Amino acid sequence: MRVIVRSVSELCITVGTLIVLFVVYVLFWTGVKADHTMSDQIHQLQNQWSRQTARPKAAPTPTAPAKPAAYKDGKPFAIMYIPRLGFTWNKPVLEDTSVDTLKKGLGHYAGTARLGQVGNFAVAGHRRTYGNPFVDFPELRRGDAVVLTDGTTWFTYRIDKGPYKTVPTDIEVIDPVPRKSGYTASGRYLTLTTCDPEWGHSHRLIVWAHLDSTQPVEAGKPAALRR
Repeated sequence: MRVIVRSVSELCITVGTLIVLFVVYVLFWTGVKADHTMSDQIHQLQNQWSRQTARPKAAPTPTAPAKPAAYKDGKPFAIMYIPRLGFTWNKPVLEDTSVDTLKKGLGHYAGTARLGQVGNFAVAGHRRTYGNPFVDFPELRRGDAVVLTDGTTWFTYRIDKGPYKTVPTDIEVIDPVPRKSGYTASGRYLTLTTCDPEWGHSHRLIVWAHLDSTQPVEAGKPAALRR
């Protein structure tokens, strides 16, 4: 009997240790790794933009490719800043929303509008794990700025509605004129999505914004990013 009790106790200790290690991995290690990866993505973008600025501009080609290099699947093409989430908060935006892509930053929904263009530029991000990019998503409010840059232009969007709670199957939230957003006509919109509850994925939180202003990078940071 003592042998059985001791064996069960040892098994419980082993299982408990594995659970603790798993929690540490989920809460700590994935975050450390993701923060390093996102910093690397931003560094790559900034280096790329610096080289493009230094390089003489080539004459435009007669026909443009269907999908520019800036929108390659799984590759970063912009940086997002949300002052409400902290003036040090900045995340890379990559093309597509695959599992692997969202481990490296925010993901642009393929098929939605491009940055600053007419339609709905829709972006997803993790609420928890992999750097917790949208952990404070519920703090977003109407009038908050969401600023992005593609290396040549600053795009400042202003939130109009949200956080709005819905279910994962409600894909109309990223339509060109998003359902329940309050928008009734075509425009230049932004949709941000993340999971809800904080440690689950049964629902989604959504915010919608409109493009408020643009300015060239050479003009300096937009007002929303100045302290």
